[in-house]
Amino acid sequence: MVSYSAPLDDIRFVLYDLLDYDGRIAGLPGFEEASRDLVDTVIEEGAKFCENELLPLNRSGDEEGCIFENGVVRTPKGFKELYEAFCEGGWNGLALSPDHGGQGLPKTLQFVLTELICSTNLSFGMYPGLTHGACNALELHGSDEQKATYLPNMIHGRWTGTMCLTEPHCGTDLGLIRTRAEPNGDGSYKITGTKIFISAGEHDMSENIIHLVLAKLPDAPEGSKGISLFVVPKFMVKEDGSVGPRNGVACGSIEHKMGIKASSTCVMNFDEAEGYLVGEAHSGMAKMFTMMNVARLDVGMQGLGLAETAYQSAAAYAKERLQGRSLAGPQHPDKPADPIIVHPDVRKNLLTMKAYNEGSRALAFWVAMAVDVAEKHPDAAKRQEADDLVALMTPIIKSFFTDQGFETTNLGMQVFGGHGYIREWGMEQLVRDARIAQIYEGANGIQALDLVGRKLGQNMGRLLRRFFHPVQAFIEENQNDPQLAEFVAPLAKALSRLQQSTLWIAQQGLKDPEEAGAAATDYLNLFALTALAYMWARMVKVSLAQTNGSESNGQTPEFHEAKLATARFFFQRLLPKSSGLFAAIMTGKAPLMDMKEAAF
Repeated sequence: MVSYSAPLDDIRFVLYDLLDYDGRIAGLPGFEEASRDLVDTVIEEGAKFCENELLPLNRSGDEEGCIFENGVVRTPKGFKELYEAFCEGGWNGLALSPDHGGQGLPKTLQFVLTELICSTNLSFGMYPGLTHGACNALELHGSDEQKATYLPNMIHGRWTGTMCLTEPHCGTDLGLIRTRAEPNGDGSYKITGTKIFISAGEHDMSENIIHLVLAKLPDAPEGSKGISLFVVPKFMVKEDGSVGPRNGVACGSIEHKMGIKASSTCVMNFDEAEGYLVGEAHSGMAKMFTMMNVARLDVGMQGLGLAETAYQSAAAYAKERLQGRSLAGPQHPDKPADPIIVHPDVRKNLLTMKAYNEGSRALAFWVAMAVDVAEKHPDAAKRQEADDLVALMTPIIKSFFTDQGFETTNLGMQVFGGHGYIREWGMEQLVRDARIAQIYEGANGIQALDLVGRKLGQNMGRLLRRFFHPVQAFIEENQNDPQLAEFVAPLAKALSRLQQSTLWIAQQGLKDPEEAGAAATDYLNLFALTALAYMWARMVKVSLAQTNGSESNGQTPEFHEAKLATARFFFQRLLPKSSGLFAAIMTGKAPLMDMKEAAF
């Protein structure tokens, strides 16, 4: 069994000390009641639910998996009851619209809850996670009638939601979809086609499932410009809002996967199923991106959540496992061997995990607060600035967090040695569960292309300024502080490399798109390392102030000493990777593209 306790001290440190939740979020319109006291209560109760209810079913859910028989999907033992408790506790509607039954709390809290859920039972989290995305899409793009029909039950959790994009012959290139929508003449449409890899497409935990489906009308233009979005319920909804007869949509099979086995991944067949157009015709891609962008941030949190459990489990094991003696001489002469945490390589693994996790958490919550500001701030300019930052950072969070999530779970397994490879310890499940996050919601290579192909040049580089300007301002403000010198100087070098590579990609990419494509993944990782360096430098400043006698918000001196030690490890052992990434970017496309296809 893995070891996990919600990292509430670090969450509070990031929210309150580092990012000023009280000043930035609690005062926004609609969040007047979302005080620190309420936030503390929510995250503490959320932590208890995740630790006490979700975590105990994680391993059994993985071992049992979902079962498909006669068109019906049964989730593992205890999942249905767990889901009912989740919904009755109000967790499903935490940050969803109060206009339709949600609690309307800040999205920042949803990010926190998502991390806790993913740390304890990722498969379970897929079901409400998909529903949240569908609710957001309907809230923004659905008609008043559609909102009234579907949202109250979806927000409560009585009904769940999906997004149906991928087809057997097309994944990333959705312009190739063949699912068609034929008008019925009464405002409804007949939806026919097959969708694959549909998470939560069929299961036994809710009384209805509301599918959001991409399809093409008979007069649709070619490619992605011809895609429309439809809402297709599993069961028809009667005029009184109750569930009616079965619609023409059915699960054909479920996938047998490497991980997240308690999450049903379905082939969905639509056979003249009745559906309803969401918004304007031929504008489905833009609407579905509303759902996908939220999902991409959620997937990034999946990587962080699994990485946190891997770190805690590995750290606990390293303190208990006795093997060999310290290179500096016996540290526990009363025992037959020293715990493996005395060994430099084990410490390197643990510090790598800890540094990436804590830096990623800070970056994630910084972006989470920008999501709330973009939605609620009374100043339109502030809303735009925040929205720009979210758009810029979404592919970075999705890609880097999931890459590091997989790397960190692997490091955790390495700390366990042979025991990590054995099912009973739980580490191998973390590795298997983490792997899919690098693939779905847009494979990480696609995220890198999105960053260099769309985000860099958008609005004449306006999005980049939302990151470059605050980082440069922090450097200028703190570069003469002797206590911060060892952190600010390498941050400045990393930012300089990022700016130089940005200019190089912009110049070369205009002449040859393959140059931008060849640099994309290395550039995204360079950007992510620089962003984490910015977060770590800011955390250092806060911890230094509190170790120098400033008031601490509940953290112990040991907490801040550990922060400073972890920061030094990040800047001295991890951030130097940025120079290698920069060198790789500047070599151009030749090392990749000169190889003849036949030679592969």
